[in-house]
Amino acid sequence: MSAITAAQTPDFEQRTYRKVTWRIMPFLFLCYIFAYIDRVNVGFAKLQMQQDLGISDAVYGAGAGIFFIGYFFFEVPCNMALQKVGAKRWLGPIMIVWGIVSACTMLVRTEFQFYLVRFLLGVVESGFFPGVILYLTFWYTQQHRAKMVAGFMTAIPLSGVVGGPVSGWLLDSMSAVGGLRGWQWLYIVEAIPSILAGIVTLVLLADGPAKARWLNTEEKAFLARKLDEEEHRKRSGGRGHHTLTDAFRSWRVWMLCFVYFGFVMGNYGVSFWLPQIVKDTLTKDPFRIGLLTTIPWTAAAIAMVVVGHHSDVTGERRWHVALAGMVGAAAFAVSALPGISGVVGLAALTIAIAGLAAAYSTFWALPTAIVSGAAASAGIAWINSIGNLAGYVSPFLIGKIRDATHSMTPALLMLSFCSIASALLTLFFFRPTRARSAR
Repeated sequence: MSAITAAQTPDFEQRTYRKVTWRIMPFLFLCYIFAYIDRVNVGFAKLQMQQDLGISDAVYGAGAGIFFIGYFFFEVPCNMALQKVGAKRWLGPIMIVWGIVSACTMLVRTEFQFYLVRFLLGVVESGFFPGVILYLTFWYTQQHRAKMVAGFMTAIPLSGVVGGPVSGWLLDSMSAVGGLRGWQWLYIVEAIPSILAGIVTLVLLADGPAKARWLNTEEKAFLARKLDEEEHRKRSGGRGHHTLTDAFRSWRVWMLCFVYFGFVMGNYGVSFWLPQIVKDTLTKDPFRIGLLTTIPWTAAAIAMVVVGHHSDVTGERRWHVALAGMVGAAAFAVSALPGISGVVGLAALTIAIAGLAAAYSTFWALPTAIVSGAAASAGIAWINSIGNLAGYVSPFLIGKIRDATHSMTPALLMLSFCSIASALLTLFFFRPTRARSAR
C-alpha cells in the first residue's frame, strides 16, 4: 500500500519521468543527430561533388531525394519488426549499417551509383525515426509525449548547427589529403559516429520499462499503470484505432499523411538546398557557408522546444501546429521576393525554418492521440512514409526549377504554398469533438 501511495504522488511521478528522460533521451537525441547528418550532408558535398561528377541540379535533386523512396517501401515493415524483436536489437544494427552505407557515398562516380547508394541509405535508415517515435510510446503517456518528441526532434536543426561547420571545414581543409577530395572525406568522417553509436545501442538501450535495470519495482509498476490507463481511455472513448487494419482505414491517419507531407516539403527543400542558397547570395567560402547555416538551425531548435513545451502545458495541439506552419509559409514567401539582399533572405529563411520545425515536431502528438496498439506502430510508420515522400519530391522539383529558371524564387514560393496548405488542413480536419473537449 505504501508503494501504491508513493506512486500516486506528483513528486514520485515527476522523479520517475525525469529519471526515464535522462536515461534514454540524450542518447536517442545524439543518435538522431548522427542519422540526420548522414542523411543531409549531401547538401554540403554538392558544393564540390556536383562539379567533380559533372551532374546537373536536377540529377542532384533526384539523387538527394531518392533516399526517401527506399525509406517509403521499408518503413512500415521495419516498425513492425521493432515491436517484435525489441528496440535494442533493431536500432543498433541498422545504425551500424547506415554508417557504412553513408561512407560508401565517397565511392560514387556516376549518376546511377549516386542514385543507388542514396536509395540504399534510405532503406537502412527507414527503421530509425518511426521506430524511436514508437519507442517513446513504450515510456511516455500523451501528456508528456509532445515535449519528448519535440526534444528528440531538435536533433534535426542541431544536426545543422553541428554538421554545417564540420562539413564546411572538411570541404575547405581536406581536399588535398590522401588523394581524396573534401566531399569524400566528409562522407567518411561523418559516418564514423553512427557506427560507434550503433555498437553502444546494442549494449545500453532498454527495450521498455519492464527491462530497464535502472528502474526499481515501484517505478516500473507506475509507468505500466499510466500507460494502461491511457490505453483504456482511448478504447473507452470509442474513437481510438487499435488494430493493424485500423491504421490504414482511418481517414484521420490519411489526412495526417497529407499534413506531414506539406511540412516535409519545406523541411527537406531547405535542408538539401540551404548551402547552395547561401553560396549564391552571401559567400562562396565553404567554412563560412557552414557557419552561416547554423543560424536558422539554432533558431529552429529553440522554436521546437518552446512550442512543444507550451503545447504540453496547455494540452492544445491543433493551433500550435497550424500557427507555426503559417509563420513558416509567410517567411518562405518573403524569402522569395525578387531583389532582396542575402542578409534579409537568410533572416526570412531563419524564421521559415523555425516555424516549420515547431510545426512538424508538435505534429507528432496528433497521431499518437488517435492510434494505439498495433495501429500505432503501423500508423506512425505509414504517416512518416507518406510524408517523407516529400523528401524526394521537394529537392527534385527544386532542382528542375533551378535548371529551368536559374532562380530559387519559384521554388521558395512552392514551399510556402505547401506549408500553408498543411496548416489549413490541420485547422479544418482536426477540430476537437464535444466529447473530446469535455474529457
